[in-house]
Amino acid sequence: MHIHLLQHGPDHGPARLTDWLASMGHSYTVFHLYAGELTPRLGECDALIVLDGPEAFYSEPPAWHKPERKLLNRYLDSQKPLLGIGLGALWIADALDAVVAPGTYPEAGWHQVTLAPESSFDLPEQFEAFMWHRLVFSLPDNALPLGGSAAAPLQGFSWDSGRVVGLLCHLETTQASVMPLLLGSERPAATHAAASRFVQTNDLILEDTSRFQRLAPLLDRVMTQWLKTA
Repeated sequence: MHIHLLQHGPDHGPARLTDWLASMGHSYTVFHLYAGELTPRLGECDALIVLDGPEAFYSEPPAWHKPERKLLNRYLDSQKPLLGIGLGALWIADALDAVVAPGTYPEAGWHQVTLAPESSFDLPEQFEAFMWHRLVFSLPDNALPLGGSAAAPLQGFSWDSGRVVGLLCHLETTQASVMPLLLGSERPAATHAAASRFVQTNDLILEDTSRFQRLAPLLDRVMTQWLKTA
């Protein structure tokens, strides 16, 4: 299969996704939309991955998001697999008429996710994932929930029998990919001191680097299940 990936900023790359695709024999193309590359067409690939990006882009979308939004709607109307992560998931949820708004608590760092009883995801009942968000979404109509964390009750969803997946949490993150976030200025901000309880320091995030490796089998499960829908 050939997969297209849409990237929205230099600090929000595909991380482990491209390694996984290559290891499974898939080809891929990364489109750097923020750098002026044009949005691909629907018929040019077998599946689409919409990557994370600065959350500010949700409330103030760049000009290049207009053709991307049209492409997302065409994918939703098609039979091709569509996966959104972080900002990409927010945009897919919005296209499915879900509510997107700031959550009660921002999340940054490592947090436990509890799988929902009705979840369709092939994941453990509890697992740790990397978080980096302030915005959350409601469950789109006719979608099944992934599950939730203590701060965000909905960390993802599947729609149309798993063909469309949105992930607020990050399973693709590597130690190398997280460093630009930790050193940048996009850390999810709390509006008051009590709301910062789920925002970890850089030292805590990097305290146990084996956590990044433990994400790999979780990503493998999600990606394998998702692409089976093709």
